[in-house]
Amino acid sequence: MALKKKPAEPWPVITGEYEVGNPESPVVVCTCGSHLHNKDLIAAGAALAGPCKTENIGIEKMVANVVSNPNIRYILVTGMEVKGHITGQAIDAFTQSGIDKEGRIIGAKGAIPFIQNLTPESIERWKTQVQAVMMMDTEDAGAITGKIRELVSKDPGALDVEPMIIEIKEGGEEEGGAALKPMAAEVVEIRSRMRAMDAAITNTGILNKLQAGIYAGKIEGIALGMTLVLVLFGIILKAAGGT
Repeated sequence: MALKKKPAEPWPVITGEYEVGNPESPVVVCTCGSHLHNKDLIAAGAALAGPCKTENIGIEKMVANVVSNPNIRYILVTGMEVKGHITGQAIDAFTQSGIDKEGRIIGAKGAIPFIQNLTPESIERWKTQVQAVMMMDTEDAGAITGKIRELVSKDPGALDVEPMIIEIKEGGEEEGGAALKPMAAEVVEIRSRMRAMDAAITNTGILNKLQAGIYAGKIEGIALGMTLVLVLFGIILKAAGGT
């Protein structure tokens, strides 16, 4: 029988927009930007099931709930991607690579993938404890519940450690200045589009310079060619006059 550990009391330690199932299950389900019928996911065997919309505080809360329960060994990431935040990809990048010295999730593509409430120990615990199973861009309940049952059947047992408790500060002041706050998805999308427009303008400028260079080269080539023709024509005329 797989090893089971008692999670923190109470568990989950962080409240959120999710359904709670059997705390001894090895699977939690993150539906990213989709609002699926979480009770069906719980009935299939998940310990927790619900959305995660931001690539900063949302991931921090998820980590807090997972590392406080050593029984959880898989994070099933599914549903539709959150525009701008790109949370699903950020979870995968966070699980694989952690964060850099500035607190940015290494390899994350979202607008503000900065982690500020997690210690190096809690990040290492997450990476050691769970495996991210990616099923992005699907809302097929049958496929998702099937994957939950498959992961439950592969339960490796609890990580043989005590629950880790993390305090999450949201939207408050921190020493040295204001804490980062999650942005609305609409704001993030606008900023993302602005960055794309800036990149397009830059690329257009580079292309225009290239085209101008090519045009200038053509003009120089034509002028040089005409000069050579005139020189040759002069030589021929001189030679003809000498005879």
